[in-house]
Amino acid sequence: MTDITEDTSMFEENTTADAAGLKELQSGASASERPMANVNLDMIMDVSVTVSIEVGRARMSINDLLKLSQGAIIELDRMAGEPLDVLVNGTLVARGEIVVVKEKFGIMLTEVVSPEERLRRLR
Repeated sequence: MTDITEDTSMFEENTTADAAGLKELQSGASASERPMANVNLDMIMDVSVTVSIEVGRARMSINDLLKLSQGAIIELDRMAGEPLDVLVNGTLVARGEIVVVKEKFGIMLTEVVSPEERLRRLR
């Protein structure tokens, strides 16, 4: 998977407000108690995100990588039958199982990561 580094300077102004909002979320404040609860999200609804499904990972040396050829098998770090990770822009948001829908692969979500868990993983 390729990592893309983005310019984050435009987000620096909102650091204090974001930190305050995160503290309130972490303290269990309800949506109506949070200052950003009434934000209109319509303006971001057309923003595209990348959704990817991760079957597993493997680590290998460059030497072993260069020895790969057609038919080679790379052993992944997951057992068969384990849920797959659903990532949105590289952030884990859910887990699920592979399904076939109209002759195409899909994923049936079996677990959605809570917003609190996503925040905890960012730290």
